[in-house]
Amino acid sequence: MKATIVTSPGGPEALSLEDVPAPVPDAGDAVMRITAAGVNRADVLQREGRYPPPAGAAPWPGLEAAGVVESAPASSPWRPGDRACALLPGGGYAERVAVDASLLLPIPRGVTDVEAASLVEAACTVVSNLDAAGARAGETVLVHGGSGGVGTAALQIAKARGLRVLTTAGGPARVGRCLELGADAAFDHRTEDWAAGVRALGGADIVLDVVGAAYLPANIRVLRTGGRLVVIGMQRGSRGELDLGALLAKRASVIGTTLRARPLAERAAIVARVREEVWPLVPDRVRPLVHATFPLAEAAAAHRALEAGEVFGKVVLTVG
Repeated sequence: MKATIVTSPGGPEALSLEDVPAPVPDAGDAVMRITAAGVNRADVLQREGRYPPPAGAAPWPGLEAAGVVESAPASSPWRPGDRACALLPGGGYAERVAVDASLLLPIPRGVTDVEAASLVEAACTVVSNLDAAGARAGETVLVHGGSGGVGTAALQIAKARGLRVLTTAGGPARVGRCLELGADAAFDHRTEDWAAGVRALGGADIVLDVVGAAYLPANIRVLRTGGRLVVIGMQRGSRGELDLGALLAKRASVIGTTLRARPLAERAAIVARVREEVWPLVPDRVRPLVHATFPLAEAAAAHRALEAGEVFGKVVLTVG
């Protein structure tokens, strides 16, 4: 089969479409013929050699995909021919993937394979991190990067949970689109003092942060008493200075999470939560947002588009 592999750590040119062995399923695995695969910043980190796949995962990128089940364990509810999407530890940039059947989700009615492939990883990330923060209806959440794949999902899922949603995005057009998605307030991080704006609105109970070290001091400043900062990305640094006095005075928490490397049982539980909570809202209240699609052979162009910083929502690879 064909897969887009990383020939050596580096830029987008390191991605190459090659022949690779077809997946061999383990006892609990389903095999899915892939029609679409989401592109995530984690894939960029893997391409650069900074985010190796966990043990047992396919060595090429791809954390989410959609397609058609070709085989599945008899003990699972899945049957050949079922449309499905999946949360993957890797291997989505390919024509087929073997994945534990507990990580499969049905494709929601009225949603295309491309749209489904854009939503799985983001929805699982958002739900797991809102749960980690103990989010409650009526609280205020600040979502950094509201125009990205995780951000657009977070705005909609948090709103559906009854939270007040604030966000940051780059440029007036993207800020406007975040407001259209349901954000109660949005700040242009390129031109506005977003921290001052959030504090003027009373601060945040929860901050979902994909930026990392560069935003650490400001994130602590905007937290309310008892607030929770959830770090889910490090786009602008992994080391920052933390004012412990401010953290103690606010009785606040800093929470770090990952998704890909969790034990299978934890990932399966998150997928089950997404199916229960988010999937009934798709596409009416939680809309998949696909910025652009690229054929699998043009994964390098997809990575360049993502790294250019102008994507709103997700970039998706099409297969076949």
